[in-house]
Amino acid sequence: MIRSLAILAVLAVLAVLADLGAAGAAQAQEVPYPKGYRDWHHVKSMVINPEHPLYDAFGGIHHLYANKAALKGYAGGKFPDGAVIVFDLLEVKTADNAVTEGPRKVVGVMHKDAKKYAATGGWGFEGFKGDSPTERVVGANAATACFQCHTSQKAHDYVFSGARK
Repeated sequence: MIRSLAILAVLAVLAVLADLGAAGAAQAQEVPYPKGYRDWHHVKSMVINPEHPLYDAFGGIHHLYANKAALKGYAGGKFPDGAVIVFDLLEVKTADNAVTEGPRKVVGVMHKDAKKYAATGGWGFEGFKGDSPTERVVGANAATACFQCHTSQKAHDYVFSGARK
C-alpha cells in the first residue's frame, strides 16, 4: 500500500511538472504587445457594417498598421521574420451625420517568426482586449481562432490585407 501511494505521488509530481513545462512552452510562444504601433506605417482602414457576415466578430472601424519588416512583405509578397501587422478594431459611433471612432474593441496582432510559429504558417496571432496590453483574448487558441481563416490566404503568406498604391 505504501509503495502504491509512493508511485501515485511520483506520478502526480510528474503530471504537475509536465503542466508547468507546457505552460512555460506556451508562454515562450506568446505574441508580444506591439508597443508604439500607431506610429508605424498605416496600411489602410475599413469599416465592417452590420450586414457583413463577419460583423459579430469584427464589426467596427479597422485600422491596419505595419512595421518596417511587414512593409517589405507587402512590397515583395513574402513577409520576413520580424514582420508585425496590427489590426486595430474600434467601435463605430455615429452622430450628426458623422462616423467616428468609439472605444477600442481589440488590438489584433500577427507576428512573423517562421520557427517559433511553424504550426501556424510562421505567424503568431494574438488579440489584446480593449486598451489593455496584457489581457489576451486568443492565447493558445490561435490555430482555430485565427489561423484557420488565414489558411485561405496561403498564396499571400497568410495575410488578407494589401498595401494601398
